[in-house]
Amino acid sequence: MNETPRWLTPAEQRAWRSFVRMQQKLQGRLSRRLQADSGLSEADYTVLVELTDAPDGRRRFLDLAKAVEWEKSRMSHHITRMTKRGLVTRVECPEDGRGAFVVITPAGHEAIRAAAPLHVEAVREMFLDHVTPAELDMLGHLCERVVDRLDAPSHPAEQVESGA
Repeated sequence: MNETPRWLTPAEQRAWRSFVRMQQKLQGRLSRRLQADSGLSEADYTVLVELTDAPDGRRRFLDLAKAVEWEKSRMSHHITRMTKRGLVTRVECPEDGRGAFVVITPAGHEAIRAAAPLHVEAVREMFLDHVTPAELDMLGHLCERVVDRLDAPSHPAEQVESGA
């Protein structure tokens, strides 16, 4: 392919770099605050939120990895660490001998229950308190549109990952 790259315009570059920098700063500072306030890493919190959002507190291992956009090996190592700390357990799937569920434990429920109010306050302090309701609504719609496009089965990034 000898196509000329579609370089970013100055306005696109400014918006993109500002978005990336904001995300990096927010993620770093929220992660440090979460660790200091609750002893949970951002990865721990992400997994626990996914599990508490599931009606029975369990998700198939591969579905959980896909939901948080992690490689299978990263998920496996992290779940092993969380299991050692008593936050989750791994339960073999009776219908599928190769599959497994990740299940939140009572200690995991307690950890997320203690961490969530502090984390939400940090999100408000660092982000939500600095945007108007209209900006927040626009941002929500924008993010949903991009995520929907990324989740579409015909998205080129999915074809690269799946080897298509």
